[in-house]
Amino acid sequence: EGHAAFLALELIREMGYENYDRVREEGIFTTHTPVSAGHDHFSWDLINRVMDGSMAARLRRMMPTEDVSMTEIALRYSRYINGVSEKHAQVSRTMYGREDVDCITNGIHTLTWVSPEMAEVFTKYIPGWDNAPERLVKAVQIPVEDIRSAHSPAKKRLLDYVEERTGKRLDPGRLTIGFARRVAQYKRVDLVLRDTARLVKAAAGKVQFIFSGKAHPNDNPAREILRKLLCEAQNMVGTDIPVVFIEDYDMDKAALLVQGVDLWLNNPVRPREASGTSGMKCALNGIPNFSVLDGWWIEGCVEGVTGWSIGPAPKESINDQYDDSVDLDDLLEKLEKVIIPTFYERPREWGEVMRGAIALNASYFNTHRVVREYCEKAYGIQMRGL
Repeated sequence: EGHAAFLALELIREMGYENYDRVREEGIFTTHTPVSAGHDHFSWDLINRVMDGSMAARLRRMMPTEDVSMTEIALRYSRYINGVSEKHAQVSRTMYGREDVDCITNGIHTLTWVSPEMAEVFTKYIPGWDNAPERLVKAVQIPVEDIRSAHSPAKKRLLDYVEERTGKRLDPGRLTIGFARRVAQYKRVDLVLRDTARLVKAAAGKVQFIFSGKAHPNDNPAREILRKLLCEAQNMVGTDIPVVFIEDYDMDKAALLVQGVDLWLNNPVRPREASGTSGMKCALNGIPNFSVLDGWWIEGCVEGVTGWSIGPAPKESINDQYDDSVDLDDLLEKLEKVIIPTFYERPREWGEVMRGAIALNASYFNTHRVVREYCEKAYGIQMRGL
């Protein structure tokens, strides 16, 4: 979050004198999370033990506070501050009590995350998309059949890998729902499995789940969530809803998932998702999102066109009490009555949602646009040809 904030101290050391306004002119700060655990605070005792005496004294003059907040240093000594989605910027303005928090919504590097087959389709119909991914808005011209055909080998690769790693053979014709990310309490990785009876009634014989993720070694609550998820997955045995977990989550496994599943599930506690990027990677590969309206998905969701939302519109503050049952009810209701029927009974409509995800999401939520916005908003550089 504010890990690089001590750069302000280094700038003062390099200048040879204390000019805080000058330091502020050199600083740009991107805040990354509204979750309090992501904001480091250090005691002055610790600072005095590990930092050179003159440097610690300088920091004390810069930060006459009870402890040292890395985020507060970054906020005080940056001329430009931004959040990583429109909602996150709004939440940050409230958290920090300042109105100058701008927004540059995150994006993903298209060539890293697109499947070879989908890239081939893009090149056929949208020449130059690889250097100008905003051209993917023209994906509306790509035949639905070509998008679905490009997805099939990616799904096969994923299911083959699942069988290799877990010994379980999943059905290639079944709606395959993926959930994979860093494990944290607010991400509610096990939400969809909390009402087994209703899930079985809605989706038995129709869906299968692939989970993956990692918890920080020192995050005991997150490790407990993973343990609970594995127990809940075991409880699904015999229900005709296969649930598998891929261990040792990394970028290679992430690529298999975001290219190969049919639907991407994301259900964080609002408004704690600063942005999220895994869903953007899926959209690039024509995979619809099924997500709580938080982070980037507030901007990316066009209901039934790029994917589907979970739960009500986001009105919560970071300190509000949260009722998980509201989102779980909407998740299972929409899965049963909208998503499953669309996938099996209206395959062309499903293909159109795949195409909509590419045209409306992948064309915007990419690093070409992100770099351009940082150059123009944060650095004051007008970019051409990027």
